[in-house]
Amino acid sequence: MTHKNFIVTLFILTLFACSDDGEQNETTGASNTTTTSSNNSTSNNTSSVGGTDISILAEKFYYNSAVSVVVNDDNLVISAKDLPDHKSAYYNTNNPLYESYNEPNNPSFKLNPNNILEQDIVMTIPRFPKIDNSHESTPMGPMGVAVNSVAIFNQMAAPGDDILEELNTFDQYEGHPAPGGVYHYHIEPVWLTQTLGEDAFIGLLLDGFPVYGPVENSIRLTNEDLDDYHGHVHDTPEFPEGIYHYHITDELPWINGDGFYGTPGNITR
Repeated sequence: MTHKNFIVTLFILTLFACSDDGEQNETTGASNTTTTSSNNSTSNNTSSVGGTDISILAEKFYYNSAVSVVVNDDNLVISAKDLPDHKSAYYNTNNPLYESYNEPNNPSFKLNPNNILEQDIVMTIPRFPKIDNSHESTPMGPMGVAVNSVAIFNQMAAPGDDILEELNTFDQYEGHPAPGGVYHYHIEPVWLTQTLGEDAFIGLLLDGFPVYGPVENSIRLTNEDLDDYHGHVHDTPEFPEGIYHYHITDELPWINGDGFYGTPGNITR
């Protein structure tokens, strides 16, 4: 695996905090087993007010020792410990998942001063996501969660930092921790796209719309294939009748553009 190079043309970022108030307990790479629950609704059912039922996605959150999903009538409640199931230079050196950075094609790598720490993130996400014409801005901190419990962040960096410089602090699987130990992905989580497939379901944003990898129908997508919110309506393996969904691309803003496509749920930490 090589570190990605990103070409950005005339793109100006307003820099905000890539910060977190997460718990400060050190992780050992092992945690209590949790379960994922869902009901028997099919993925294409709609509520009385419209919106595709996304409950089928609950079973896709596979890292049961670090993430659980409970399906309710109107929402999915995702509890995540934010512990990646892959190796990282940001785990404590006594953790079995610690591995020093070993990407020779990125000599500019620099370890940031934070370590991965177990979190207690709870996201309540709409079960029947619908478009919201206000397109609320994504927050600093977690705006979604990946299927392996890891937080998904937007394209912004901390005050005084440059997100393009932060690329050089991403570990061998393209994540890094914020202050407070919140490990997160800003860009393609290559551990997931390598193990699940580049066209696979990767996670959910707070508005309930799914995030997929950079490939669709054997074509690697670019920003030009997507709308201002970094998504489009198309069929997917889980939703053969079609659903709005986000895609990861190799270009800024990587996962999400100008805000949520739908109405976001809420998050507690």
